[in-house]
Amino acid sequence: MPELPEVEVTRLGIQPHLEGESVTDVQIIDGRLRWPVPSRLRSILIGQKLHAIERRGKYLLLQMDQGYLLIHLGMTGVLRVLPAKEALKPHDRVVLVFGKRSLRLHDPRKFGAVLWHAYASGSLEEHPLLQKLGTEPFSPDFAGDRGAAVLYRCSRGRSISVKQFLLAGQAVVGVGNIYCSESLFEAGIHPAKPTGKLTKPQCARLADAVRRVLKKAIAAGGSSLRDFVNSAGEQGHFMVQTKVYDRRGEPCRVCKTPIQQMVQGQRSTYFCPNCQKR
Repeated sequence: MPELPEVEVTRLGIQPHLEGESVTDVQIIDGRLRWPVPSRLRSILIGQKLHAIERRGKYLLLQMDQGYLLIHLGMTGVLRVLPAKEALKPHDRVVLVFGKRSLRLHDPRKFGAVLWHAYASGSLEEHPLLQKLGTEPFSPDFAGDRGAAVLYRCSRGRSISVKQFLLAGQAVVGVGNIYCSESLFEAGIHPAKPTGKLTKPQCARLADAVRRVLKKAIAAGGSSLRDFVNSAGEQGHFMVQTKVYDRRGEPCRVCKTPIQQMVQGQRSTYFCPNCQKR
């Protein structure tokens, strides 16, 4: 599933081509996504100008004249900027046309989403899909000591593992499975440690590690597992840089101890038993 780095890479890829352009056509090839694509989307969007492409967690937010278009890539979704006249491919679901260019959602498994939120419907932050999301890792609210404070406050009284705590996204968004393992390794924290037992220094290290790992992943173009490619059709290269993820049995890059793997919440977790002691 595309996580925050992959969604941010997508945003950065399509932004320079489409911001400031107006929608000239909308094609709903198959609107049966995770939530049905609004049937009136074509009449809503045609003629509206795309002012900005933003991101909240794993949602892309296209700011138009009259509201926001929310796009989620689901499990296998990809957004590509292509010539408007280029032939459609199997699994292309929704096409937004901006003159000679088109923005196409290609989604084989149809777990993505394309939804409309009009300004008249109220604040975007109150949208049901956004209102419970945690702090953005690159926002001022998670910078420096504030990030540590967020993690420490949200972790109090929690008995779940710190890995599951990060994955839940209610404290900080965007730390998907790969980035959980990498961030916990960087912070020297065992993934099974009960969240409520995190100390303030550990929260400080973890907040810093989350920011560094996500920035590194974005710079590498994200992680390509299965289907993810960026808006230009290129794969991400973060997987060749991982220090623990998908490296079971290989020597730790710091202490040479073999990396171990365990399953938490049906997801694989990788860690160094020496660098990340319980």
